[in-house]
Amino acid sequence: MSKDIAVILNGWDYNPDEVTVRRILGLDGRVKIQMRLDLGILQMEVDGRPDGQHPHDCDSVLEFYNEQLRQHRDANGDAQDFTLNADECSELKQEAMQYYYRYLSLFHLGDYWNVIRDTDHNLQLLDLVREYAVEESDRMSLEQFRPYVIMMNTRARACLALEDRTFDRALEIIDTGIESIEDFLRSIDRSELIEGCREIVFLQEWSERIRNNRPLSREEKLRRELRVAVEAENYERAAQLRDEIRTLAM
Repeated sequence: MSKDIAVILNGWDYNPDEVTVRRILGLDGRVKIQMRLDLGILQMEVDGRPDGQHPHDCDSVLEFYNEQLRQHRDANGDAQDFTLNADECSELKQEAMQYYYRYLSLFHLGDYWNVIRDTDHNLQLLDLVREYAVEESDRMSLEQFRPYVIMMNTRARACLALEDRTFDRALEIIDTGIESIEDFLRSIDRSELIEGCREIVFLQEWSERIRNNRPLSREEKLRRELRVAVEAENYERAAQLRDEIRTLAM
């Protein structure tokens, strides 16, 4: 039997201008995610590690090193002297990349809950490396991606709020995401990057679009009518509108 993947790719062209993903049913009966690349395809499991492996007999490399940390604390009373060497950090980086491809795919499939799951995983992984990596280069090689992971986590949470039409909640989530990225940049003494940070700019512009396009609430409509009534010196109508607004606030 030929192992040529051309048959699988036939009719599914690569588009460099967009993320091209799909769900398929695997031979094992489980749903898989496929991402089209310029030279082929990535296939990922929906749950567990994207490659379906169980490193160190754990569900993930992150789980394994978190367990190692827990055992170290139990044996020593604290986390002092617990470290991650270059090889261990490399193992974690490789896993972070797998989860990146999956949460990017999941986002474009509209599976926001699992985007949150996978970005939370990578944020925890970044925290672990930042705290315990021996080499500064290992820490910074991952920390540079923190704004992007925060942004994607924020987008997924806000999208769920928008699906529920809770627009104020979506705006709160976006504001919190922006603040988290700003706090991170300040923590590494790079405050000068805040103004031009692509992730912050994207979230700010998205927030503005939501504010401009969301439907007005009942109170907002009444307040708009109130302004019109006052400008027209229709004080009887203005008084009625004020009473309605007070009733909503009760």
